[in-house]
Amino acid sequence: MSTPSLPGPPTPPPRESAELLDQLLDSLFDDFGFWFQRGLVLLQLTPGHLLPEREQAELRERLEEGLRALTATRALRAACTTPMAVDLEAMAPWHALMMQVWNLSAMLRIAGVALPDDQRPGKR
Repeated sequence: MSTPSLPGPPTPPPRESAELLDQLLDSLFDDFGFWFQRGLVLLQLTPGHLLPEREQAELRERLEEGLRALTATRALRAACTTPMAVDLEAMAPWHALMMQVWNLSAMLRIAGVALPDDQRPGKR
């Protein structure tokens, strides 16, 4: 009877795949970060009759938590010596939060609130 061998460390992906993964995740994290920051700015412009103060405070806390989670995720990925993906289930709440910011922006525009310009690089 032979002893089963334990699997060794995973084989790292080809360098091109790792670079592509890093580029895609960096771009995605930049987008999340932009929209979370934008949400904080929009909340400052949101009148209480459009979104009650309590809901504003809850959204503000979720946006701040999202920014902290993004920072932690970037730090963890940077600390790894091998490429590391991020589980889609972990990012799903960030996507939902970003969609809330989009909805808030639309609600403010419909209400006629003047919004600051979108300051993303490459945005016209």
